This record gives sequence, structure tokens and C-alpha cells, in this order.
Amino acid sequence: MDMNLQKYLAFVKTVEYGSFTKAAEVLNYSQSGISRMISDLESECNVALLERSKNGVTLTSEGEKILPYAKKLCDEFERFTGFVGEITDMRTGLIRIGVFSSVATHWVPNIINEFKNDFPGIEYELVIGDYREIEEMIINGRVDCGFLELPVKSNLETIFLEKDELVAVLPKNHPLAGCEKFPAEELTKEPFILLERNYKSEISVFFEENGIVPDVKYTTWDDYAIMSMVEKGLGIAILPRLILQRANYDIVIKSLDIPAYRKIGIALRSVNGVSPVVKNFLQYLQYR
Repeated sequence: MDMNLQKYLAFVKTVEYGSFTKAAEVLNYSQSGISRMISDLESECNVALLERSKNGVTLTSEGEKILPYAKKLCDEFERFTGFVGEITDMRTGLIRIGVFSSVATHWVPNIINEFKNDFPGIEYELVIGDYREIEEMIINGRVDCGFLELPVKSNLETIFLEKDELVAVLPKNHPLAGCEKFPAEELTKEPFILLERNYKSEISVFFEENGIVPDVKYTTWDDYAIMSMVEKGLGIAILPRLILQRANYDIVIKSLDIPAYRKIGIALRSVNGVSPVVKNFLQYLQYR
């Protein structure tokens, strides 16, 4: 890679990992080499990009302004080198995928394990986030594609993959633990633990669509925390079934008497704009 581009990559990775040491490990340079490249870049730009301290590095105000352009430059160069490599060998390249926790745990390892049988030379970068973070990463070019709940609000191209059932999660000794399907109206009668971050989740949408007003006592985005809280009898919850696969908690899982699902798909800026390797991956996902 051209040394000037390497300086920008050193800057981007140092910000991403918060230290020269970690950036050096990722880029296979010495710590002093990374520090020197960023110092050279600061000299060329005639501004300080990073604040150094014992706790790591933070962006200066000038660094915050320059970072998006540096990221875009590195992303475009990475795409360029990927295309060049794929012209000569369609079986090599890098796929950057945005994933949320349940997909990262229960889908992606199996998908990659099968995909690598046909494409053993492919490398993968998995970037964890929530729906909004993944959507932003796709829009900004941080990842090639990402798993999301459908539909998406932004102008992204999407491919539907699967429906994931929303189910009631109860303590083992709950009076309705033996029912065939959990009555949705019962969700209003005892403490409820809501899986939600700083925006409306598919569970809140389900409540609104069915006129259900649960007694929300706890709200968290950590699905494993919810399982633990339900196990301790602090309340009941609704979770996507995918999250509950191989869950090692003493809880009861019941379908709702009002069927509810989240639609999971893969999203990207443009199918025609991705590398051939990513296109192969997308086709594989559709017919897996």
C-alpha cells in the first residue's frame, strides 16, 4: 500500500481501537511505527489529530473533522484492491458484515463454515451492532452488507431471509408455564421486562398493533440479562426465538396466542455496487 494511504489507515485504526499498541497489532507494525506515521500525517496536515495520554488516545476537534474523510479513503482503497484481486481470482477477497448478537451467535458461524467449503480463500470481518448502528455502517461504507430487521427506513436494498418468531419467556414456576400458547392479554397483568434500546423495538410495535399496554418495570438491550431476570422471577418478557437457541437458563418459552414475528434480512447500499465475492455470499444466503 502507498505509504500515504498507510498513514491514514494507521490513523483510522488507532481511533477505532483507542491505542497505538492495538492498531500496531492489527496492522502488523511496531507501536513506534504507528506513532511515527500519525505524527507524519499530523505534520502534513499541519494539525494535531490525536490527544495522547496514559489511558490511550482521543480525537482532537480537527481529528474529528478529518476522520470521516480518512475512513472513506481507506474504505475505497480497500474496495479497489478487493476488485483488483477478484479480477484474477474470484475465490479470494474480504467480506465485511454487520451483525446483531443473535445472528452473530446462531447464524453466521454456520453460514461461514458452509460458505468456506466453496470459497476457502475468503476472509471475513464481523462488526457487531444494533439495528441502527448496522444501518449506519452500511450507509457509511463501514461494512459491505448487514443483517437487519425489515423493513428498513433508509434507502437501502434488502433481501428477505427468514421470519423469527417472537415468544413469551416465563419463569419455570409461572402459573401458565404449562399452557399451549401464552395469552397476550396476560402480558398486562404482571411485571414486564422489555428488550429495547433508545428506539422502538419490534416488541413495542407488537404491543401497539394489538392494543396491549404491558406493565414495563425493566428495560434493557441485553437479551441474556433478560433471561437471567426472568429466571429469578423478576418478570416476564418477549424475545425473538433465535436469541433463545441453546440458552442455558431455567426458563419456559411459549408461543403467543397472537402470532408475532420479526423479519430478518440482509441489507446493502446496492447489489450492483458490491464485489463479486459479496454477490456470491448474498446468493448463498438466499438459497441456504
